Amino acid sequence: MSPLDRGVLPRDTVALARFLLGKVVVREMGKRLLSGRIVETEAYLEADPACHAFRGMTPRNRSLFLEAGHAYVYLCYGTSYMLNVSSEAAGIGAGVLLRALEPLSGIEHMQRARNASSLRDLARGPGRLAEALGIDLRHDGLDLCRRGSLWIGDDGASVDAIGESVRIGLTKGAEARLRYFVAGNPHLSGSRSLNGSVPDAPTRRGTGATP
Repeated sequence: MSPLDRGVLPRDTVALARFLLGKVVVREMGKRLLSGRIVETEAYLEADPACHAFRGMTPRNRSLFLEAGHAYVYLCYGTSYMLNVSSEAAGIGAGVLLRALEPLSGIEHMQRARNASSLRDLARGPGRLAEALGIDLRHDGLDLCRRGSLWIGDDGASVDAIGESVRIGLTKGAEARLRYFVAGNPHLSGSRSLNGSVPDAPTRRGTGATP
């Protein structure tokens, strides 16, 4: 599996939030590869009061203003790192928060990193996602369309159905339906009322899970 071609990325934040569903986040740690399929995202738009770029560029949020496909990592409430993907042309501050992954490879390492054994909970929620993959401020600004310590690839899997809802845990812009997810996937964060019922049918098709 190769990194995403920046040329195929939608230059629209909502479109990118949907496009990234089913893609694979890869964390290279020496000879060890950790990976997980993106099953939940949230879009944060340029004029969105909930977006970190709403009041302009700062040293903290400058990665959001990079060309689409770069990592914006920040520390939330001093406890959890969050991984976002810049989503517009260079100079426009907007991004997609990666909220949940379905673990694919390096699962034992993720379990040790999180001191957790439940596969369902390993990367269900943005803080758990970053902890499981060892993502922190060292990865802020990385080009996710280039192979390195952190990148996003496409293994050919397709998503059968995309759900949407309001975003989670916000006070500003809380009514906007800008959260997207692979319908029925068991690794989603959020409540059952947000995610709907879980069907028996698989929610993806494609090639193998290993990068």
